[in-house]
Amino acid sequence: MRRLLFLAIGTFTLSRALPAAEPLSKDEVLRTALRENQSLKAARARWEMTKQRVPQAKAWDDLMAGVELQRMGTLNPVKVSDVEWMVSQTIPISGKNLSRERASLAEALASYQELRRVQLDVVTRIQGAYFRLAGAYGQLEINQRNRELLKQVAEISRKKYEVGTATQSDVLLAETELARLSEGKAMIEHDISDQQTQLNVLRNCPARSPVATPEPLMFAASPLAAQKAEALALQCRPEVLMGWRKIEAEKARLQLAHRQWIPDPAFQIKARQYNGLGNIREYDTGIVFSIPWANGKKYSAGVAEAEDSLASAQHEYEAARTDASGLVRDQLKKIETFAANYRLFHDQISPTAKMSVESTRAGYETDKSSFLELITARRTLQDIESAGLNQLVEHQVAIAELEAIVGVSSYLRESPDKKDKSK
Repeated sequence: MRRLLFLAIGTFTLSRALPAAEPLSKDEVLRTALRENQSLKAARARWEMTKQRVPQAKAWDDLMAGVELQRMGTLNPVKVSDVEWMVSQTIPISGKNLSRERASLAEALASYQELRRVQLDVVTRIQGAYFRLAGAYGQLEINQRNRELLKQVAEISRKKYEVGTATQSDVLLAETELARLSEGKAMIEHDISDQQTQLNVLRNCPARSPVATPEPLMFAASPLAAQKAEALALQCRPEVLMGWRKIEAEKARLQLAHRQWIPDPAFQIKARQYNGLGNIREYDTGIVFSIPWANGKKYSAGVAEAEDSLASAQHEYEAARTDASGLVRDQLKKIETFAANYRLFHDQISPTAKMSVESTRAGYETDKSSFLELITARRTLQDIESAGLNQLVEHQVAIAELEAIVGVSSYLRESPDKKDKSK
């Protein structure tokens, strides 16, 4: 017995000496995801790829070089009488290459906005999984509190049954309620596993990697007011900026279509060697250029196509702005609703339900309330606490979704492509 006592004391002392596990940090999870997420890496690679198209579009046409072997008085392919060398370079005086550069640059900036959209979506999914994981642990705590309460109630009902002041059905009902809570606990643990898997996948970690318990949820109001959120969405939302960049690209293509009417001259130099040997004896210079006016239907159609494409891009841009305003309005209303519901549960409904349980429990102990009334009050309290926690979780998730809709996040650096497109 003394050995068991010392062992228990030693185990208790060791447990007190061990540091508590660090809670799961949302910031650290987000930093890891933004660094390791495979979808983000693919989006970054696409952006880097589109950036490399800009110098290609700006470059001049390749230098052309050639040689002409001339034969006189023979059909023998091996024998050569004279050799003529040629070098040709097209000079883009029309500025077509500059128009192509502007279009490629606008497309690269649009690709950067696609990268920002992926980043914002990853941040939103991480925060959603984190908040829902914290909410699931909160539900587990509610379940545990109700299990402890029900165990106490079951013990009271057994004692009352032993003295004949309660029926056996009360004891059986208490056991049934405990079994139902065990089922609920299993469902909560399943939800915890789902959210842990989601966090691991987004961080590019093995799905079975252990995930620490997140910090308890705290209510935090949205930092974005209605007018501010809508104004930011019109300036920062990736879809709006992509639409603007597409307009710029189409304007450059329209300019390029007009410049197709302007011929770019090709400067040529030719030099000859006689009898296939010796130094160069003669050289010629010349200029060659195309004649686009002879094929006017082709270039007129190109201009019309570019004009239609520009009009389409402008309509898409306006649609993106309208869509942004609608999404912001709906999301703000969702946040407002969840916040009001949470305050209602936290400040009014839940305290009343707790008082009802305590009152009914005291009444049951003194035979003034029935066991069914106590069980009903306990169920009501659990449902209210669970619903209030769900409202808190959805409120925090909705705020994270609003940031993704607007296009701003404290976890991402400000876009270098941010411009005021409200005019």
